[in-house]
Amino acid sequence: MSAARRIAVVSAGLSTPSSTRMLADRLGAAVVAELAERGIPASVDAFELRDYAHDITNAMLTGFAPAGLESMINTVVSADAVIAVTPIFSTSYSGLFKSFVDVLDTESLIGTPVLIGATAGTPRHSLAIDYAIRPLFAYLHADAVSTGVFAASADWGGTGDQVATLPARIKKGAAELADAIARRDTATGSDPYDPATYLNGADSFAQLLGGTKQE
Repeated sequence: MSAARRIAVVSAGLSTPSSTRMLADRLGAAVVAELAERGIPASVDAFELRDYAHDITNAMLTGFAPAGLESMINTVVSADAVIAVTPIFSTSYSGLFKSFVDVLDTESLIGTPVLIGATAGTPRHSLAIDYAIRPLFAYLHADAVSTGVFAASADWGGTGDQVATLPARIKKGAAELADAIARRDTATGSDPYDPATYLNGADSFAQLLGGTKQE
């Protein structure tokens, strides 16, 4: 059996309950199901950015992430794939979502498969996935799959063809992310800021320069 994979789900919804979180949960479950069909076990770590809003602001002001936010970021950037879902405000991603992206290291998601999702009151905002959100992940050199999943209010409570298409869009995006995960090696989860990572096993720069290592 293939090694287990870990998916980080980041939701930027502001209300409780949140349609953004609903979409994020459905996407996470769909990706796990798609991976299971490929014989790959997977688990999901889900995070609501509203729970970290103050820490994100502090990180932007000070340049240092508080412990809780740092732990969350480490979990996200070390995952095998990321699902990122934001509400659309004023034809673009939410300020909270953008602030979270701003506190990430610009090299932390290089090559990471990403499935983008978005929610809004009207289908008119669906294009925001491609003209606003996708460029963010292109800047981070993440590997965003071609299908982005958008859900308008009518997708949850309306009737007719529009409601019927949301599960199909979720399945398509989930299948693409599952394929991208299957093509990659399992994430190591190593911390690039751990001295063991960048000091060749030395416990300090002094030991590295002095040619000695703590046994």
